[in-house]
Amino acid sequence: MKKIYVLFASMCVLANVRTAKAVPVVPNFTQGSMTSVTTQTVTTSETINSMDYATGWTYSVSGSGVELESGSTNIAPDVTTTQTNTNNGVTSTWTGLDLSQNNKPNWVQSEAGNAFQFTEHYSGPGLQTHTIIQRDTTVQSVTESTSIFSN
Repeated sequence: MKKIYVLFASMCVLANVRTAKAVPVVPNFTQGSMTSVTTQTVTTSETINSMDYATGWTYSVSGSGVELESGSTNIAPDVTTTQTNTNNGVTSTWTGLDLSQNNKPNWVQSEAGNAFQFTEHYSGPGLQTHTIIQRDTTVQSVTESTSIFSN
């Protein structure tokens, strides 16, 4: 019996040596994902420059209890003055009324001591309003992208 036992033990050792082999390890996955976020901020500065021009003139007289001074025949001043404006290299010229003392009609009260009302209005040509608006606008955009992959 001793011989069989030794032989049996000897066979076991040989069997163990033959089955021990190196196996390479290879990573293996089936799916995954990746997310990317991009943020962009843009600031825009702008100036709005608006100019409104009157290209003509208006002259009006209204009232009650008034009349032209005796000897006067003209109820409006003569059109003799010019106005010139240059803006950003552009020159404009308009014609307006001569409101000097000698050219303007004289109005007097119709009956001394009575009630009266008198209004004279003149609006000449040229720049009427100039508006400047300055503003900054900030826009922020966020882009998020996700990639999904599988094996």
